[in-house]
Formats: sequence, structure tokens, C-alpha cells
Amino acid sequence: MAKGLQAHNIRIRTFIHATEDPEKVLEALETLFPEDISAKDVDFEVIETEGYFGNPILVVDAELRHSRNVRKFLENLRNMLSEEDRRYLWEHAEEKVDETGTFYIRFDKQKAYLGEVKVSEGEDVIHVRIKVKAFPMKKESVVKAVKEWLEGGE
Repeated sequence: MAKGLQAHNIRIRTFIHATEDPEKVLEALETLFPEDISAKDVDFEVIETEGYFGNPILVVDAELRHSRNVRKFLENLRNMLSEEDRRYLWEHAEEKVDETGTFYIRFDKQKAYLGEVKVSEGEDVIHVRIKVKAFPMKKESVVKAVKEWLEGGE
């Protein structure tokens, strides 16, 4: 049984550039969500802003707060990660967790649109921020919890 990661909330953010089809970007986002989490369980917000050169950009924010949905999301996410991505995140856990106990992962937006979950350090990504519950609330505790979650068996 995989060790579950406890989290307060999960925040997901991505950008829709003027050259992109908003529907496709939203489909890419949906790839990260398990099917049994309904849209009404997600706090969803779209903000219009401008890029560096004045080009229109939509910022899409989604947040999960209820513990049952957070747990489902994390379980689903862990199962969708490839062995290679789990290893990469495990090896880089120290730099992907900040002092407030937030674990940061970026996913390739194009691959997500194709239904694939792939960790990426590129520009065109879906940002996932997991506010981890750990005791004591120290970076080391969170890194340990994240590593245990990543290496947990099926």
C-alpha cells in the first residue's frame, strides 16, 4: 500500500497564451485530475493579464482544499508518474520543497494535453503546488514525507 502524502491544499496554475486554444489547455489541466473529482470540488479562477510584450495571457488557477479530494488527487498523481519522474522528483525533493512546506512540481503542458503526465522544467508547463502537512512543520519533515510518498509501493 502506497504511503499517502498529507496535504492542506493543492494549487494548480497554467497560462493560456493568445496562440493557444483555451479548450485544449483546459483539457491538459484535466489530465492531472482523477475522474472522480467533480468540477464543483475545484475552486477555479481565470485571470486576464498581459505578457512581457503586451500580448494577452489568461492565467488559470485551480485549487483543491477538501481533504478527500486532495487525497484522491495525490494518489492519482503518484500513480500517473513514471518511474523516471518519481526518481527525478525524489532526487530533487530538497530543491522542490520550500521553507513553508510547499512541494512544487511542473508538468509538460503539451504532453498533458495528449493525456500524459510528464515532469518538465521547461517554460510551457502546468505548475502544481502541494501544501504538505508534516510534523514538525520543517522543510526536512516535508522532504522526508515527499520522498516516502514517491517511493511508496503500489
